[in-house]
Amino acid sequence: MTDQQLQLLVEKLSMEYFKQPFLHKAYFNSRLRTTGGRYLLRSHNIEFNKKSYEKFGMEELRGIILHELCHYHLHIRGMGYKHRDTDFRTLLKKVGAPRFCSTIEEKKSRSTKLYIYECVQCKQRYERKRRMDVNKYRCGKCRGHLITASHKDN
Repeated sequence: MTDQQLQLLVEKLSMEYFKQPFLHKAYFNSRLRTTGGRYLLRSHNIEFNKKSYEKFGMEELRGIILHELCHYHLHIRGMGYKHRDTDFRTLLKKVGAPRFCSTIEEKKSRSTKLYIYECVQCKQRYERKRRMDVNKYRCGKCRGHLITASHKDN
């Protein structure tokens, strides 16, 4: 789907569900990662994530368009357009738009690398997710020098 086809689809759905024209721009933004779409308050344009369309299809895109058009039409009329506003929730139910879109990307799990430090004097062990400069820090128990004991990759 091209940006022109998306623009026409948004205009069509706006007239069909809201009985008001969509007078601004609708386009795909490849930089969107965690959301299906975004209504821009200053320009009144709407950006969509092409990945959500490619992964979930036309029905998901239709739901995202209706959701963003709810923000658009309420904001233009000066009504409550935010997710927590009653006006917004009521309009979502009226047009059958989803409150949330499907998850596009799975969260990338960070590697749980553990750095283990040990006190030279009292043998107290410290596990840390981040590396630290052993010359800069001392043992919290006896104030002794720390050494890097090992690190684990999980």
